[in-house]
Amino acid sequence: MLEQANMVERGHFLLSSGLHSPVYVQVARLLQHPGPTARVCAALARSFAGRAIDVVAGPAVGAVIIAYEVARRLGARAVWTERVDGRMALRRSFTLSPGERALVVEDVITTGGTLLEVRDVLTAAGAEVVAFAAVVDRRGADSLAGVPVHTLVRMPLETYAAGACPLCAAGVPLVKPGSRPGASL
Repeated sequence: MLEQANMVERGHFLLSSGLHSPVYVQVARLLQHPGPTARVCAALARSFAGRAIDVVAGPAVGAVIIAYEVARRLGARAVWTERVDGRMALRRSFTLSPGERALVVEDVITTGGTLLEVRDVLTAAGAEVVAFAAVVDRRGADSLAGVPVHTLVRMPLETYAAGACPLCAAGVPLVKPGSRPGASL
């Protein structure tokens, strides 16, 4: 499905984490097709059937559709976080009740930093984050900060710090395809 949706790009990319990589996974190319997106989100939701998830949350922009569709399948609410002055926050009158069981979803996990930011926002609002889920995990690990991670595809892919990037050293042009404005060329 990754290949059919043309989600995998090769080149020299600046990831939202600030790392560089020769491979970029653009899940948005899948999300533009409702049928395949529904199937992918149904597969993610199956991992949480019967786990009493009250709310599914994801960071805007990349995980809004995923959060909505997984929540729909689980009979839960869907909310998303957005960056306000560079920090994740709940907006749009979204609130959580103390003790609500939350699942945090993402399109692609590179370092897990965004998932942890969303977790912190939800926890501060009183929710209990019970798991993370993603379409693609570039790290290939079963947990993040003690929270279980469920993914459909594990693709351990090379990443480099900007100062140690062989693509930079070779003069390969850098492209920033992601949505986070803080990471710049």
